[in-house]
Amino acid sequence: MPVYPDEQASAVIECLKAGADAVHLHVRSPSGAESLHAEDVARTLVAVRSGSPNAPVGVSTGAWILPDPVERLQAVAAWEVLPDFASVNFSEEGAAELSGLLLSRGINVEAGLSGSDDADVLIESGLAVRCIRVLLEPQEQEMARAIETVSKIEKVLESGEVEVPRLLHGTEATSWPMMEEAIIRGYGVRIGLEDTLALPDGSVARDNFELVAEAVRKVYERTIPTLHNST
Repeated sequence: MPVYPDEQASAVIECLKAGADAVHLHVRSPSGAESLHAEDVARTLVAVRSGSPNAPVGVSTGAWILPDPVERLQAVAAWEVLPDFASVNFSEEGAAELSGLLLSRGINVEAGLSGSDDADVLIESGLAVRCIRVLLEPQEQEMARAIETVSKIEKVLESGEVEVPRLLHGTEATSWPMMEEAIIRGYGVRIGLEDTLALPDGSVARDNFELVAEAVRKVYERTIPTLHNST
C-alpha cells in the first residue's frame, strides 16, 4: 500500500503506465495517518506531479479524516497547492458546503453517492450540474442488493435531470462484478487497493498496477471487437 508521497508518486506512474487516465488518492501525514492539512496535501501533490505532471489527480475528503465539518472546511480553505478534483461523499454532514468551497477554489468535484438519500442531498444542493461526475458507490456486498441501490440512486438522478457523467464501482466482493456492470452500461470504472485487495481469480494483487492492468484488460475485452486475420 503506497502511503508516503514518494511511494504514491511511484504508484501513480505505474498506474498511468497500466492505462489509468485519472488518479484518486488519500493524502497522508508524515505519521501515515490520513490528512487534509495544507502542508500534507502540498507535499503529496508536489511529489506526484513531479513524476506525472499531466495526470488529473484527485484527493479524498472523507469525514473520517476530519470528522468536524467546520474543521474540514477550514483545512480545505487553507490549501495552497490544489488537486485537480476532490471526492465528496454526500452521505456526510457538510457535503454541500464543502463542495461549494472546492468549486469556488477551482477544484472539480466528483460526488460520491452510496444511496438514494445522498442523491437527494446532491440535487437539493443545486451543485449537481457543476460536478465533473457522480460516483455510484453501493456498499452492499451482495450484487443483487447493490444493483438495487444503484437503481434507486439513478431514479433520483433522473427525476432531478442530472446528466453529468457517471462512474460505477463496488467494494470488496462486488468490485469486479460491478466493474463488468459499469462497462456494459458505458460508465466510468475505478479500481484500486481502497476498493479491493483481490484480483478476479481471488488471488491477492501485488499492487495497484496489477489491479489497474486487469481492469484495463477487461475494458478492452468488452469494448474492442476481436480482430481476425482472413486469407
